[in-house]
Amino acid sequence: MKKHFISMAVTATILVSCGGAKTTTAEADKFDYTVEQFADLQILRYKVPEFETLTLKQKELVYYLTQAALEGRDILFDQNGKYNLRIRRMLEAVYTHYQGDKSTSDFKNMEVYLKRVWFSNGIHHHYGMEKFVPDFSQDFLKKAVLGMDAQLLPLAEGQTAEQLCDELFPVMFDPAIMSKRVNQADGEDLVLTSACNYYDGVTQQEAESFYGAMKDPKDETPVSYGLNSRLVKEDGKIQEKVWKVGGLYTQAIEKIVYWLKKAESVAENDAQKAVIGKLIQFYETGSLKDFDEYAILWVKDLDSRIDFVNGFTESYGDPLGVKASWESLVNFKDLEATHRTEIISSNAQWFEDHSPVDKSFKKEKVKGVSAKVITAAILAGDLYPATAIGINLPNANWIRAHHGSKSVTIGNITDAYNKAAHGNGFNEEFVYNDEERQRIDQYGDLTGELHTDLHECLGHGSGKLLPGVDPDALKAYGSTIEEARADLFGLYYVADPKLVELKLVPDAEAYKAEYYTFLMNGLMTQLVRIEPGNNIEEAHMRNRQLIARWVFEKGAPDKVVEMVKKDGKTYVVVNDYEKVRELFGELLAEIQRIKSTGDFEGARTLVENYAVKVDPTLHAEVLERYKKLNLAPYKGFINPVYELVTDKDGNITDVTVSYDEDYVEQMLRYSKDYSPLPSVNN
Repeated sequence: MKKHFISMAVTATILVSCGGAKTTTAEADKFDYTVEQFADLQILRYKVPEFETLTLKQKELVYYLTQAALEGRDILFDQNGKYNLRIRRMLEAVYTHYQGDKSTSDFKNMEVYLKRVWFSNGIHHHYGMEKFVPDFSQDFLKKAVLGMDAQLLPLAEGQTAEQLCDELFPVMFDPAIMSKRVNQADGEDLVLTSACNYYDGVTQQEAESFYGAMKDPKDETPVSYGLNSRLVKEDGKIQEKVWKVGGLYTQAIEKIVYWLKKAESVAENDAQKAVIGKLIQFYETGSLKDFDEYAILWVKDLDSRIDFVNGFTESYGDPLGVKASWESLVNFKDLEATHRTEIISSNAQWFEDHSPVDKSFKKEKVKGVSAKVITAAILAGDLYPATAIGINLPNANWIRAHHGSKSVTIGNITDAYNKAAHGNGFNEEFVYNDEERQRIDQYGDLTGELHTDLHECLGHGSGKLLPGVDPDALKAYGSTIEEARADLFGLYYVADPKLVELKLVPDAEAYKAEYYTFLMNGLMTQLVRIEPGNNIEEAHMRNRQLIARWVFEKGAPDKVVEMVKKDGKTYVVVNDYEKVRELFGELLAEIQRIKSTGDFEGARTLVENYAVKVDPTLHAEVLERYKKLNLAPYKGFINPVYELVTDKDGNITDVTVSYDEDYVEQMLRYSKDYSPLPSVNN
C-alpha cells in the first residue's frame, strides 16, 4: 500500500510540489533537483545522502539490488498494456534513427509523446488512466517507420513494417480503442473496458467467479489468489499464466534472479540472506505460499540497514484489485530521521485503543508494527518515474495481523519534492488568507510528514476484518476504501494532544496546516490532474475527494467548512477545526465498519456519492488559475547512476554514485541495457 506525493498529500510544501515547480537550485547544497518539464509532467532528481558512509559490502549489496530492480522495467510496460512494448520500441527506433528534419512540430510532438510513454510505462496516463492521444500525424509516423531499416523495428515473425503500422496505429491514434488503462465506472464490465494486460478473453464475472471458487472462507491464512498471473481464456478454458521462471516474463525474471543471487552472496546477515533466498524461490516456483513465506521473513528482518522491495506488489493497476504490478525500491535506513517513526510505532497500541472506531473492529493486540525513514537508492517498475513517498507492506491482512508490517517514509524523495517546489506561487494562488499561508509555512512540512507516517505506520495496519470476511469483499472499491481508512487515521491523530505529549509537534495549533491543505486539495486543487469532462478514477484521488466532500457536506449546517468567493475566485475556508476532527473520526468509524464487515454496498454508496463526480464549473476555474502558474501537476524522478570500481585484478574496491544523466539519456539507456522481454508476451 502506497502513500503518493501530490497535492493529495502530505505537507503544505508537498502540496505545493504537486502543483509543480519552476527550475530551481537548492541554495543550501547547490544540487539541481529539476531536470525538465513537458506536457503535465516535471522531471526531478533526488540525492542519496550518506551512501558514501556505507561499508563496501553494503554498497555492493545496493548495487546488485539496483540491477535486479532495473531488470523488471519491461514487465510493467507489458502489464500496463499488451501493445506498450511494441509502441515504445517503435518510437525509440524512430527517435534515435530518424533522418528527416527534427525541428518540425511533428517530430517534436512525437518526442513529447515518447517521453510520456516512458513516464507512464505505457500509452495511458500514469495517474488519470486515460489514453493520451498523439499530437503528431499518422502520416508523419508512418513515413518515418517505413523509411527505416526493418531490423530496427519490433516486428513479429513474418510481419512487415506496413503491417506493424496497421496493427499499432489504431491503438495509438483512435481515442475509442483501449481508452482507459483501468476503468472504475460503476455498472460497466471493468475487465473488458480496461486496457491493462492482466486478463485476456474473460469477463469481470468470469474472473470474479474463477477466484471466488478458489477461496475457502474457513482459511485464516489465504494466499493472495491471482496476484502473480494473467488470467486468460484459451480454447474455451479459463486458466492462469503465471509470472515466474519458465513462465510468463521468464526472460526478465531470470535476470532479476541472477542479480538477487549476487545480492544474496553479500547479504548483511542471515535473516536478510533468508529473505533474498525465499524471494528467489518464489520467482522460480511462482507459488503464492512461497510469496507469503518471503513476506513474513521480510517483515521480521528489522536489523538490516539495507532493505528492498522487489516483485509483484500493489494491485491498483487491476480494476478488480487482484493482480499486482511489478515494482522495486532499494533503500537504506536514515538513522537520524527514523527516530520520529520509532516513537509512533512504539505507541501503536495506544493509537489503536483510542481510535474512534467500534471496539469490535479494533485489534486487541497490535503486533509487529515497525516504521522507519529510508533513503531511496533506486526506484523501479511501478515506483518509477512517478513514486510514492510512503509504503506499508505486506498487503495480506492475515500476515499483518499475525506478523506485523513494515512502514517506510522515503525521506530523500520528500526532500527533493520540497526543495524543487520552493517559491512556486501555488499557495499564494489557492490558500485563502495570510493566516493560513503562514501556518502552512510554519508547520506544513512537519505535519505533512507526520500524516504520512501515521498513514503508513499505523493507518494501514489498524483495525481488523471480522471472522469469515473475504479480504476482497469490497472488490473494485477496495483500494479507495483502504486509502481513505489510512488517510483518516492519520488525519484524526495528527490533531491529537498525544502528539504534543510525544514531542512530535511543537503545539496544539500545528495540525491545522495539514487539515487545511488536505481539505483544499480534496475539494479543489487535485482537480488540476483531471481532464475537463472526466470523472475521478484513481483510488488515491477518489479517497481524498471522498473524505473532503463528506466532511464538507456533513458540516454544512454549521458551516464547519465553506467554499467562498473572494475577488471572483473560489477558496476553502475552515471555520471550526475541532469539528473537522470530529467529522474525520465519524467517517473513520464508518469506513472501518465497511472494511471490517465487507460491506460492499456501503463502500459503493460512499465512493459513488462523494468520490467520483466533478463539479465542471469549479473544475474549469481551478484549471484556469493553475494554468497561469506555469506548473506541472505531476512529478517523477530520474535515478542516480551506480558504477562498480575495480582494481587491476577485478576486485571491487568501491561503488560510486553520480547524478549527471538526463531524462532521455536514462530512458534510452534503460531500454538498451534492461529490456530482456520479447515485444509480444503471450
